[in-house]
Amino acid sequence: MNRRLRLWLVYAGGGGLAALLVAACLDLPGFGGDRHPYGDRAVRASLSRHTANTIASVNFDQRAFDTLGEMSILFAAVLGCVVLLRQTRDEHREPPEPAEVARPVRGYALLVLPAALLIGLYVIAHGQLSPGGGFQGGVVAATALHLLYLGADYRALERVRPLGLFEVGDALAASAYLVTGLAAVLAGTAFLANTLLPYGTFNTLSSGGSVPLLNAAIGMEVACAVVVLLARFLDQAVEIVKDSTDSGENGERAR
Repeated sequence: MNRRLRLWLVYAGGGGLAALLVAACLDLPGFGGDRHPYGDRAVRASLSRHTANTIASVNFDQRAFDTLGEMSILFAAVLGCVVLLRQTRDEHREPPEPAEVARPVRGYALLVLPAALLIGLYVIAHGQLSPGGGFQGGVVAATALHLLYLGADYRALERVRPLGLFEVGDALAASAYLVTGLAAVLAGTAFLANTLLPYGTFNTLSSGGSVPLLNAAIGMEVACAVVVLLARFLDQAVEIVKDSTDSGENGERAR
């Protein structure tokens, strides 16, 4: 297939897609209205299952299967990162050089670290009650842990984040989400159906049925996944050194 024919195919496909998008936009409901059919149904379903945060109800109850797909994408990304960034035969590890960080920055990082970690765990625990949830809280908790890299040094960070445990935690959290869904099937309902636990008292930590369980599993999976991802990239930037084969130099730091 020559270049001109490929371009015509691209133009034809792009033109057809543009026509479909324009037709879809012209058929959208008017903007600025105070009512929306999907929003009304989502809020009604959320309140009926005692889930105060409608977004959490959509993520872990009404469309929990979609959230499983999103979690699987993150899990696959972590797995690919671990495989691709593993230490190869022509690489070795050297003690990392001390980071040059200003003293005020170090003090601020050590001061903010426990508060940021606590906020991340709070956001996860209250995901069914207030804005936030497992995805947001997991990212906050994982990145808060890495403030130790600025506040102390890389070795201190390595001591508080054993990668083996976080990799196992990532797998266990993903498995917990699946097991919760399969438990609903064993109970005689649909996969991930919110029928396993009582809905509890509205606006309390135990409310929402299985929503808190799925939210906690996502929070753990995201936190562990982000820690592993950042660890692999930091290893490449700080500790893993590529051997030099073209000269007598000791090596060149992989960037």
